[in-house]
Amino acid sequence: MSRTFLITGVSSGLGRAFAQEALAAGHFVVGTVRDPKHVDAFEALAPGRAVARLLDVTDDHAVTTAVDTVEQTVGPIDVLISNAGYGLEGTVEETSLEDARRQFDVNVFGSVAVIKAVLPHMRRRRSGHIFTVSSMAGLTALPGVAFYGASKFAMEGIAGSLAQEVADFGIHVTSLALGSFRTDWAGRSMVRVPRTVPDYDDVFAPIRAARQAKDGRQAGDPALAARAVLQVLDSDKPPVHLVLGSDAVRLVEQGRRQLADDVAAWSELSASTDFRAGD
Repeated sequence: MSRTFLITGVSSGLGRAFAQEALAAGHFVVGTVRDPKHVDAFEALAPGRAVARLLDVTDDHAVTTAVDTVEQTVGPIDVLISNAGYGLEGTVEETSLEDARRQFDVNVFGSVAVIKAVLPHMRRRRSGHIFTVSSMAGLTALPGVAFYGASKFAMEGIAGSLAQEVADFGIHVTSLALGSFRTDWAGRSMVRVPRTVPDYDDVFAPIRAARQAKDGRQAGDPALAARAVLQVLDSDKPPVHLVLGSDAVRLVEQGRRQLADDVAAWSELSASTDFRAGD
């Protein structure tokens, strides 16, 4: 069955891979880009079935207008993949509040704007599937990407709540917690905060160096991630949280064990904060 996809951020990376695999499967894809020079290249992927739209997801009015226009001129949006976003690398102390706010403006509020624009249409039709693109850093804290991870923690929480709110409307929600995939995320797309505090050299310098060295050699295959999304789309009971990548599985499981250990070790103190019977 052919579906209409709306995918944000299709000029490169995972967004491009999601679009290419959906087109290869015979679907219709509306992809958003920020640079006009990417329009023709995207539409050339599948003339007549690949349609590009210029969009900045931080422009709330433009987002709503774009979604409504797609619904009116292209057709009902069956699948949303909210992919547009970027990585911000730096320690908490060295990262400016301006950089932190910008990270949330794009990764959280930009994604939420697109979701909110699509939801009324899906709700009226009582069908649809919303994918949010998250990260393993959204399910387990990693040093050096605190604000990026926090933006993805936010989206994991939003997706989990949204899934419960719209389940009765026939709408599915899946958050994709991605590991390291071979894209430009850790390369030219990464915003790297300038180093200003030498005290963090021993902790953070090796992290930055390792990430730069790994760029272009990540284990994750974007095409396979996109095929996994299509497999989930055809599932009768799709997951709300889907971890993709062997490194993501390992690190998320490790983080969950650490959390479980903390809960168990301090459970007596945790329970002691309740009112006692009769109080």
